[in-house]
Amino acid sequence: MGAGWAGLAAAVETVRQGAQVTLFEMAHAAGGRARRVHTNAGDFDNGQHILIGAYSATLALMRSVGADPPSLLLRQPLALIYPDGKGLRLPAGAPMLAFVRAVAGAQGWRWSHRLALLRAAAGWLLKGFDCDPRLSVQQLCVDLPAAVLQDLVEPLCVAALNTPAVQASARVFLRVLHDALFAGRGSADLLLPTAPLSALLPDPAWAWLLAAGAQCRAGWRVQSLQREGAAWRLDGEAFDGVVLACSAKEAARLATTVDPCWADQAAALRYEPIVTAYLADASLRLPQAMLSLRPGDHAPAQFVFDLGLLGASPGRFAFVVSGAAPWLSQGLAACGQAVLQQARSTFAGAFMATGALQHLSAERRATFACTPGLERPPMAIAPALVAAGDYIAGAYPATLEGAVRSGVAAAQALT
Repeated sequence: MGAGWAGLAAAVETVRQGAQVTLFEMAHAAGGRARRVHTNAGDFDNGQHILIGAYSATLALMRSVGADPPSLLLRQPLALIYPDGKGLRLPAGAPMLAFVRAVAGAQGWRWSHRLALLRAAAGWLLKGFDCDPRLSVQQLCVDLPAAVLQDLVEPLCVAALNTPAVQASARVFLRVLHDALFAGRGSADLLLPTAPLSALLPDPAWAWLLAAGAQCRAGWRVQSLQREGAAWRLDGEAFDGVVLACSAKEAARLATTVDPCWADQAAALRYEPIVTAYLADASLRLPQAMLSLRPGDHAPAQFVFDLGLLGASPGRFAFVVSGAAPWLSQGLAACGQAVLQQARSTFAGAFMATGALQHLSAERRATFACTPGLERPPMAIAPALVAAGDYIAGAYPATLEGAVRSGVAAAQALT
């Protein structure tokens, strides 16, 4: 139930296992928090997502439903480069060696800064990229120079966990670093969508499921979940097994009479929002598709994407504000104006025209707050009833890869 990335992964895997599948989706289109939406200002993705080369489950699922990753994703080495040209860029090659070379050649750092980061990384490696689960990322990196924290650790943390370093789980952060640096050649590469998000997985998976004989019901919010003998009833209709691949809030609502403890744990999760501001200036072109930005008291965004370099209309840019709660507390419009002023200050002379701010997308429950020691709900709820989603207990933070892996695991457990 649910046609986000976890639900689609679960449905495809269940069909592969030979079962008959009925997919309920309360929205009128598949994709959940990673899809194309229609607005009065035009069509926009409901947020700017990126993948990395280590997302093996997501890439395999895309291929299995007929989506071609090389034609839909721009692959480039990981680069956290700022508009002034400073930053860190991984060269091609084995990820660990590339990381050492990138740190050695990082622009804007003293040699003492580079050596401090390499010493810290060596320590993480010796400990198996694991640590005390009570540690925050800030505590993990307390001995690193301020420049390294500002230019590398904090941007990576907010990009991967959507949680500020002072609050983010160091253990989960290290797991992401491990998979990026040790999953093989190209695992740390950035994969930037060159097509609408719906084209990456939601639309191909929906079409694949229909062709495989699955029933796909859009615009249907399930109202009740009840046990009846060996079967489960969704709105009175009987099923042998159920995957709750909806939001934690929806899953808690449906499971509250089945397992109140599980429902309470799911409902207790806290969230971090993400705001994406779409700006336009036909005269501007970035030196690369993604640049890092330095946030501050009057600068909300941490990243900007040149969508013209990613296959969209030239002159359209996506500014991303992760961990956006402090800015949304002032109102979405105020956040948008702050991003606009940041863009004008960063790129002198750009975005001055009336209407430069085209659209604001706010995902207020974009990801769960990935904090130290967080106990996430388990997959199993009751016999033949499991949950899937990026919030379910696992090693990954709230990412597309975490959602897909959870969906596949739930389907395999059920079938």
